[in-house]
Amino acid sequence: MIIAIDGPSGAGKSTVAKAVAKKLGFSCLDTGAMYRAVAWQALADGVALDDDAALGDVARTHAIAFGHVEGDPVPRRVSIGGVDVTDAIRTAEIDRAVSPVSAAPSVREALVEQQRRIGRAGNYVVEGRDIGTVVFPEAEVKVFLTASDEERAHRRVRQNVDRGVGSIDYAEVLADLRRRDAADSSRETSPLRPAPDAVHLDSTGRYIEDVIDGICELAAQAKAAEPAAQAKAARGVPASQTVRESEEARPARDGGPQEQDAAPERPAAEASSAVRGTVEPE
Repeated sequence: MIIAIDGPSGAGKSTVAKAVAKKLGFSCLDTGAMYRAVAWQALADGVALDDDAALGDVARTHAIAFGHVEGDPVPRRVSIGGVDVTDAIRTAEIDRAVSPVSAAPSVREALVEQQRRIGRAGNYVVEGRDIGTVVFPEAEVKVFLTASDEERAHRRVRQNVDRGVGSIDYAEVLADLRRRDAADSSRETSPLRPAPDAVHLDSTGRYIEDVIDGICELAAQAKAAEPAAQAKAARGVPASQTVRESEEARPARDGGPQEQDAAPERPAAEASSAVRGTVEPE
C-alpha cells in the first residue's frame, strides 16, 4: 500500500508521515530530503540552479541513501555521494535553493524513477508535493495536508531554533515560505496541487494525534476496500476514489476523515506536551 501525503512547505508532512509510518508499521520515504540533498550537492559543486542539464547530472550521478535504526521504519540520516547531509539540508540557504532544483525536469525525472522503484517494493508512506499526482497516482490513500502561512512560519522558526540552523526571523521565514509556495505552485513540471481524489486536511491549530489518526483511519478503509478497489482498477478507477466513496457512505461522526478541518480540539489533559501542537515543518 502507498499512502501519499502532499502539501506545501511547513504543513507538517514529514512529522505526520513519520508518525503514520510508525503506527502502521510502514516504511517512510522522505522525498523532500532527496530534493534537498540534490540542492545541497549542486551548491557544493557550484552548479547553477537554472542549469537543468547540470542539475540532472547531479541527481543521476550522486547516490542518495537513508540511514535507519534497526526496527524503525523512519530514516534518521540522509546522505548524498557518501556525505551525511542530515543537518546541512535544513538551512535557510537550502530552503531557497530547493524550489528551482525540484522544478528542474531532469532532476524530477531522475528522482521520480528512484522513488517509484523504492515505494513499489513494499508498504510506504511517501510525502512530497507531487506524490499523489505524479509519482504514485495509483496510491490507495492520498492526502493534501495544509496549514495557514502564519502557522507554517511559526513552526519553521521553532524548528530552526531547536536545531540551531536556519533563520529565526519570523518575517524572513514567512516571506521565504510564500515565495516557495508561489514557485512550487507555478512551476511547469509537476506543480504543487492536490490530486482530484485527495482528502484535504488542515493542520492549523490541530493536535498532531488527530491528523495522524485521521490518515490511519483512511488507510484502514483502503485496506477494507481492497476487493472493490481491485475491481475498479480493472475499469481504470483510482483506488483512492473507492476509499472516498466508502467514507462518504458511512454515517457522519465527529472528526471523521472527511470533516478533519472542523475536528474539535482535545482537552489539554488528553494530549502530552511532547506532541501537542508540535508539527515539524519539512
